[in-house]
Formats: sequence, structure tokens, C-alpha cells
Amino acid sequence: MLLNTIFLGMFGHWEILIIILVVVIIFGGKKIPELFKGVGEGMREFKKATKEEEEDSHEKK
Repeated sequence: MLLNTIFLGMFGHWEILIIILVVVIIFGGKKIPELFKGVGEGMREFKKATKEEEEDSHEKK
């Protein structure tokens, strides 16, 4: 149910399972934590930049 929320209902349970299996096959079990670490760092930087931009726009008003 959480995965459906993440993908906003675009994929069903079987589609998500197939995507996960393909990712495991392509990247292997050892590379997956590194992959998600990079995704997490990218998301963190994006949120930080967005927050800074919002603060800058509020200061200019």
C-alpha cells in the first residue's frame, strides 16, 4: 500500500515487483544500497535548494 502511495497509483503490485526484480538483476544485491544512498542524497540536496529558494523569495517581498 505504501508503494502505491509513492507511485501515486500509477503501478500495480505486480508491476512494482517486476521493476524491483529487474533492478536487482541489473545492479546486483551489493550495488542497491549504494544506488539508494545516491538517490537519497540527491533528494536531500533538491529539498535543501528548494527550501533556500523559498526563503529567498520570502525575504524579497
